Amino acid sequence: MVEKYEADIVAINGDKIGKNPHGKATFSVNGNNLDIKISMDDTPENTQHWEHFHGFPDGKDAQIATAAQDANGDGFVDLPETEPVSGTTMVPFNDQPEEMNIPNDEYPVSDDKGHFDYERVVPLDILEKKFKEAFGDTELNLDKRVIYIHGVPDSLELPASVGGAVGDYDAHTTLPIAVGKIKRV
Repeated sequence: MVEKYEADIVAINGDKIGKNPHGKATFSVNGNNLDIKISMDDTPENTQHWEHFHGFPDGKDAQIATAAQDANGDGFVDLPETEPVSGTTMVPFNDQPEEMNIPNDEYPVSDDKGHFDYERVVPLDILEKKFKEAFGDTELNLDKRVIYIHGVPDSLELPASVGGAVGDYDAHTTLPIAVGKIKRV
């Protein structure tokens, strides 16, 4: 039996980045495979977009961040401000999600129209093993997670108050631009 999940992805910070990113994500659990498909439009052009699902290791139901999460009032909802409602970054949608290697340059890059498609078939046993190593005795629980799309060009001026640096990557890489609640269908 195939389990299916999907998320309608809507813009966050759109008014500040001058774009209205939107798209759809589908996740199908089929035997030992997790099939992931993400299609995005109206993202910043020619830009690498980190994408992940976020959630709470304790199984609490994650929710999408909204403008209400702008705790410092700078007009941007940055990565740290999403954590109270969305939890932590969990699984990356890069070249090898099952390796759970979040900070790297193996994420999709949008074309000159701001579109990208992402598709991977992930071995579920490897992903679940690495997930448990990272987050303890918890399940993937896709329907308790939210998906975030991140990334704006370095040329976009961000206030110093925008946080979210991860290793060598600054807030331009980690700024959320779109979000969606994953639901079972």
